[in-house]
Amino acid sequence: MSAGTLYLIPVPLGGNAPDEVLPQPVLQRVRALDTFVAEHAKSARAFLKAAGHPLPLQQIAISELNEHTRDAEVAALLAPLRAGKDVGLVSEAGCPAVADPGANLVAAAQRDGTRVVPLVGPSAILLALMASGLSGQNFAFHGYLPAKEDERRQRVRLLEKQSRQERQTQIFIETPYRNQQMFDTLLAACAPQTRLCIATDLSLPAESIAARTIAAWQKCEAPDFDRRPTVFLLQA
Repeated sequence: MSAGTLYLIPVPLGGNAPDEVLPQPVLQRVRALDTFVAEHAKSARAFLKAAGHPLPLQQIAISELNEHTRDAEVAALLAPLRAGKDVGLVSEAGCPAVADPGANLVAAAQRDGTRVVPLVGPSAILLALMASGLSGQNFAFHGYLPAKEDERRQRVRLLEKQSRQERQTQIFIETPYRNQQMFDTLLAACAPQTRLCIATDLSLPAESIAARTIAAWQKCEAPDFDRRPTVFLLQA
């Protein structure tokens, strides 16, 4: 039997119904699969139900893969693929394997020679970059910055310096309950002319995207982004 295919299935970024965000060919592929890998089985089942999967949820196999999954356990997730079964990798939100532990499974599949097929769907990182007005020719995503204030401020200054030298957009995220701390650090650490874009609740009804210089941000109220998923982008 030939090896199966690993399909990378994006998930809406918030409460949108899948058919409002994902193309029909993607939804058709989701409905045709009965084996999945997800960070959390419970939220994956909710996504599959909302996507109109025809099988009863208890008949769908969902294996979990998160930051605590050991390498040997990741390798074991390849077994259905080696047996010829197609598998869907779903994220919690956005694109799987991008700022997502699913990258470990994709890497293992590539090493194993398994066919990997990325499907079309939302990516908060790219949506924010598209709307920021900052450089889309040269950019870097850094994930989460340090949680401690001194370390975070030092890292921000380093990213700003790198942005200035390479004309590069720096992109990063923060745990939603620490958005204000990140904002305060950026205002304190960056030069007045550095541009900062704050993109919150992308693709949702409450979406907010604003790009200003640090000097302009210092003169206005902080965004309403408490406990709301937010992407930060800066360019010096």
